[in-house]
Amino acid sequence: MSFTPPPAFTTRPTLEGSFGMAASTHWIATATAQAVLERGGNAFDAAVAGGFVLHVVEPHLNGPGGDLVGIFATAEDPGRPVVLMGQGPAPAGATIEHYRAQGLDLVPGSGGLAAAVPGAVDAWLVLLRDHGTCELHEILSYAVHYAREGAPLLGQAAATIRRVSGLFEEHWPTSAALWMPGGDVPAPGTIVRNPAYAAVLERLVHAGSHVRDEGPVGRAARIDAARGEWKTGLVAGAASDFLSHPHRHSTGADHAAVITAGDFAAFDAGYEDAVTAPFRGHVVAKAGAWTQGPALLEALRILEPLPDDDIDPSTERGAHTLLETIKLVLADRDAHLGDGARLDALLSERFAAERRSQLGEAAAHEWRPGHVAGAEPFRPPLRADPAALPGSQEPTISRTGATRGDTCHIDVVDRWGNIVAVTPSGGWLQSSPVIAELGFPLGTRLQMMWLDPSAPAALIPGARPRTTLTPTLVLRDGRAVMALGTPGGDQQEQWQLPALVRMLVGGYTAQQAIDAPTFHSIALVDSFWPRTWHPSGAFVEDRLGDDVIAGLERRGHSVVRAGDWALGRISAVGIDHDRGTVWAAANPRGMQGYAAGR
Repeated sequence: MSFTPPPAFTTRPTLEGSFGMAASTHWIATATAQAVLERGGNAFDAAVAGGFVLHVVEPHLNGPGGDLVGIFATAEDPGRPVVLMGQGPAPAGATIEHYRAQGLDLVPGSGGLAAAVPGAVDAWLVLLRDHGTCELHEILSYAVHYAREGAPLLGQAAATIRRVSGLFEEHWPTSAALWMPGGDVPAPGTIVRNPAYAAVLERLVHAGSHVRDEGPVGRAARIDAARGEWKTGLVAGAASDFLSHPHRHSTGADHAAVITAGDFAAFDAGYEDAVTAPFRGHVVAKAGAWTQGPALLEALRILEPLPDDDIDPSTERGAHTLLETIKLVLADRDAHLGDGARLDALLSERFAAERRSQLGEAAAHEWRPGHVAGAEPFRPPLRADPAALPGSQEPTISRTGATRGDTCHIDVVDRWGNIVAVTPSGGWLQSSPVIAELGFPLGTRLQMMWLDPSAPAALIPGARPRTTLTPTLVLRDGRAVMALGTPGGDQQEQWQLPALVRMLVGGYTAQQAIDAPTFHSIALVDSFWPRTWHPSGAFVEDRLGDDVIAGLERRGHSVVRAGDWALGRISAVGIDHDRGTVWAAANPRGMQGYAAGR
């Protein structure tokens, strides 16, 4: 039996050209990035411009008060994958003792107590300073335009506002003022403006206006002045002052946040070396133990030596193998990953072989972390969620603002060989009350930290939450060939895994792999409040086929049919070094992701 061939039809072509390509979760961000390329900017300029636009056009999925993880390779050093670190840490006052004293056993899913130090804006600015070529005012002009002149509200954003409208009206009046003008939930397609955020961006540009040097040194100084304004000026002061007043959280109680202006000032985004693993003649690169990225690498190490038939996601056996592998590596994620955790043993061939031997013919119904180097794994509480199976799980937003996350993503490649993937998230409109002077709220990433000092991702001041954000870079023959990523919270690695297997093993094009029916497990400890678990749940797209789905059920998976086009949000760009071309592909689900280029 051979690997299932891709269908002849794709929802759109894999775009190919020789100039530059962009792909993202929103057509306006993609068009913005491509416009920057057309004006002579490089991939990093384009990604930053598109990233700031995503704050405006997908406000229910990310915002300037959130965080990001990026991964890239430069034309000058195409074999070195570099991580862009835009995950802020827990504030100095965020101690387990303080949260326990508030009567909490988990960090809330919405409200200021869940706010890490915002990292996204500083990371975008650092990337622009070090690897871009354009001036800040040029790059921010696109986001300023849409914030001031307006952008059409997505249907999903309107649905999110409707879902939390009672919270806004009763407890978060500043959010109601911005998102429900006149007291009404805006209809999909309504042109929504955010003049306060436009003014913040203009303030960042103005901060560097005193620098007259027109060369690279002056350009860098202007961007650093904007960073300083963000960290020590209006944003830091207004956010910390506003959230210091008690306000409603997902728990139903009112709490004051602990974040201060000093926390803003102390944080610097930056770069880290990527973590890598070999897979079928390629090298796959991810961010480190403060993300869930190593879980994907562990999965690839487990799957590497298995026959192609056993890992074909379009077959009963292959889908089962991938689902069981996902359950193992996500158990290891929660047992072992956190800021500063070691990865050598977790990603070793010995550990992969041990975990591979635990793949059975039937679905496991236990939470099964591995033992790394003899250490006892952290065992989080397994909180059953009787409501976990109904619905699509994509995404889940409660009336309290708690969000079992979704996010956004952007990829760009240019004609010089620069390639970058960035997954920004957090600071979404339902995360905490809008700071009126700024036009946005802060994020809730601290909900991924435990109020248990024995956890590898324990709440510790200065430590980074173990984020779900996890873009991917793929290399071959010592050069980057592909960048990709997806929204989806705990599903991000799960959706990328079958796509990568289809491309790197089955020979699918990126668009074929993105279009192909996918699946994910919920037999994991949820990264989002209230941190629930289901022993055997699996969501599948109906297009996987009745026979495959029935086979999964016979093997013991509790299968939920999510619909034909319901799961996955992947976009990707790449370089064909042999042909001298670049390419891009985007997700058709949800009818808003797009790729562009030439």
